Amino acid sequence: MEKTVVIFKPDSLNRSLVGDILSRFEHKGLQVIAMKMIKLDDPLLDEHYAHHKNKPFASRLWKFMKSSPVIAAVLEGRNAVETVRNMAGPTDGTKAPHGTIRGDFGVSTQCNLIHVSDSHDSAKAELKRFFKPDEIFEWKRVDEKFLYADDEK
Repeated sequence: MEKTVVIFKPDSLNRSLVGDILSRFEHKGLQVIAMKMIKLDDPLLDEHYAHHKNKPFASRLWKFMKSSPVIAAVLEGRNAVETVRNMAGPTDGTKAPHGTIRGDFGVSTQCNLIHVSDSHDSAKAELKRFFKPDEIFEWKRVDEKFLYADDEK
């Protein structure tokens, strides 16, 4: 099974959309194997957004990403990187198609609700960047027979 990283940006928290977005991934069959709320700082943003560091919008992006906590999650499933990217839709929420997360909820390029890993290499690097090995839980969904075992008395 493949792993990928999703960061719920400040706008998804401020608009109370985390549950709606997360449920889409779960309904697609992706499994949450790690999740935590964190406050991003400049060194972490410098590393994560190194490819944007010298762009005109960089200072706005850093300020936005530090404006409130974010939620980082690791999702696992078949073709997780590609599946999550397709579900997220294009970066610009105003141009993303209906049915994608950004198309349904995003309002701009910056306020596009989530960051998702853009490749297998990025997913591996982001996993290490945001999570310690002991924060990732390898587990399988519980069989319904186990959940309701006490009802069989």
